[in-house]
Amino acid sequence: MTTGRPARLGVVYDIDGVLRVAPLRRQWGRLRALVAHGPRDRRSLLGMQRVLHVLADADPPADVHFLTALPIELARPLTAALRHDQYPGGTVLMAGRALLSGWLFGAGLERKRETLDRLAARHPDTHWVLVGDDAGHGPELFGGFARDHPDRVAAIAMRRLLDVEDASTRADDGGPPVVTAPNGEEMLPGLRAVLGLDEAGGAPRIDDWFLTDAQRGNPATRLRAWTDGNDVRPRVHGSVYYRALADRLATTGTGDQVLFLGWRGDGDQQLTDRGPTVAQALASAARRGARVCGLLWRSHLSAIGYHVERNRRLAADLRAAGGEVLLDQRVRPLGSHHQKLVVIRRDTDPRDDVAYVGGIDLVLGARDDIVHRGDPQSSGAANAYDRDPRHDAQLELRGPVVRDLHEVFFERWVDPTPLVRLPWHVVPDLVHRLPLRGSPLPVPAPDPPPAGRCAVQVLRTYPRRTPPLPFAPWGERSVARAFIKALGRARRIVYVEDQYLWSADVARVFAAALRRAPQLHLVAVVPRPHRDARPGPAVIGQAEAIAMVHEAGGDRVQILDVENDEASPVYVHAKVCVVDDVWATVGSNNFNTRSWTHDSELVTAILDDERDRRAPVDPGGLGDGARGFARRLRLELMREHLGLADDTAILDPDQAAGTVRARAAALDAWHAAGARGARPPGRLRRHTPAHEQVEVTRRRRWITGPAYRMVLDPDGRPLRARLQRTY
Repeated sequence: MTTGRPARLGVVYDIDGVLRVAPLRRQWGRLRALVAHGPRDRRSLLGMQRVLHVLADADPPADVHFLTALPIELARPLTAALRHDQYPGGTVLMAGRALLSGWLFGAGLERKRETLDRLAARHPDTHWVLVGDDAGHGPELFGGFARDHPDRVAAIAMRRLLDVEDASTRADDGGPPVVTAPNGEEMLPGLRAVLGLDEAGGAPRIDDWFLTDAQRGNPATRLRAWTDGNDVRPRVHGSVYYRALADRLATTGTGDQVLFLGWRGDGDQQLTDRGPTVAQALASAARRGARVCGLLWRSHLSAIGYHVERNRRLAADLRAAGGEVLLDQRVRPLGSHHQKLVVIRRDTDPRDDVAYVGGIDLVLGARDDIVHRGDPQSSGAANAYDRDPRHDAQLELRGPVVRDLHEVFFERWVDPTPLVRLPWHVVPDLVHRLPLRGSPLPVPAPDPPPAGRCAVQVLRTYPRRTPPLPFAPWGERSVARAFIKALGRARRIVYVEDQYLWSADVARVFAAALRRAPQLHLVAVVPRPHRDARPGPAVIGQAEAIAMVHEAGGDRVQILDVENDEASPVYVHAKVCVVDDVWATVGSNNFNTRSWTHDSELVTAILDDERDRRAPVDPGGLGDGARGFARRLRLELMREHLGLADDTAILDPDQAAGTVRARAAALDAWHAAGARGARPPGRLRRHTPAHEQVEVTRRRRWITGPAYRMVLDPDGRPLRARLQRTY
């Protein structure tokens, strides 16, 4: 249904359902929504702030009013909380009189109605958009007001908590249109339609895609919202990245700084066929006078399969050469430091400053190439993949962003919290003479000069930890927030390469985008489960996530895995996302709850100022155009996986999705026929999750599901954010 746009709009948002502390009735409803219906339902606060911003930014803008049954004494902290949660500015309507006797037990319907009637009387020319949810007074309050003022209500928008039906729009008995959805993201298209709001909304701005300073949600950091004037180059495959890194390290000398963060460091990994090894390259830089400093995750015990011994060995090798490596265990229980970064700052010519960010650690097994025959050196994963072929990606960045990445390292290095605190960590580290604190580092040097045309935003995950991180005392979830914002703008294609795609909480964001945008394709490339896989915790988690996105997008969703030309599985370790050939990310994060909330992660998001003029020139149709970096990255990766010599068949999102489907189907059919005749081109095959290959019994699900959520994919969010399914 589409109606004519009223001359003047006002918005009333019943916010008692979104407050940090809610009435007992609503808290019980939140718990029911979280527990009783399983991980596949889509109910959350996802997109509600954007719904309010769209209405507030309309032409002419709508006045926003926040309605609550709280008493007037709480107006100031409530306003601060709304501002913190990124809602638009507006007027707070305090309808309550007493906190304990009324609001706490869910009373206040009559006083809310009186407040709403007074508001309407003060603004006789305004038509109202009434926004709320069905777990409290919303249906009665808004329904009664609409019956008594049938010509004053432009629309009712209701977030559903008590059922799991799809989004819908209806009009009851000739009344105003009612738009319902399980979250704001899916609510928005219907609301735009009934109000006649234009989706394009003027010239695109960089903050349509990037988080603002406030949206990062971490005022304690020194990072800027984003930087302009950067040169960004993809280094796809470990061999390409390692060769570039070896060349840069070989030219470092007195006064230069070499700073690195990692999950693991293997000193004996060769950077090229003829060397040097990681330890040799870094130690040589230190001996030439460069300041070499590293932070590696200390890791859990070797007895349960972790790599603390290898990190200790690299730390000892570099200490002998004059470098410093700290083993950092300042994490939540069962957490890790997963950031992967190398920063090289030049003492004499800042034009040569460079940084590397992505999914590739300095580890054995990562030096594969486009042929995907595996790293010439063996790795611990070789028992699962015959020669450990691995697909991965890193970025090489120059320009002002290098200083921000230097800040990422510096913030962790100067954190005064002890590196380890538990006795079984402290004592072995003392025995191995590991330093307990790094020596002082100078503050990061000023920006290198502009080097290109890319805007880059540095995104991170840090948990809320005790004791708190000085640079993120409440944690930081800008990785999650950035993906939520960008996927809220997606219209045609989201291309993903990811190691896991495990979490239902993350899949819920993709599912909302697929339901909101009926032309949107999701093409995701993930690792193939090993033939000996069992339905363990990871299998359960990925089954939930894949089921959710398939249910939302149907045949617009393709989950694929990769094999080399010898039919050996290629382990996809890359963490890449491209949205509508505009916004692209490469980093250390995986698409799971752990990476979005619990471990330390580092991601760079890129918006290129250069436009790609090949058709379609504006895939998303919102005026953003196709940006050079994002489109080139998607095309490079798809050409490799599909065996294409040019871009003709993959420029258009619909044609790209069709080409992927056709080539994967042809390769699957060739294998099904016994691999007779010429092998079809390409390396992509339909991903058959392990839960389709083996039976996942109810008993296994009950046992492995909780283990997955508590151990493999833990949630580092505050309880309120978990209950509301927000970040």
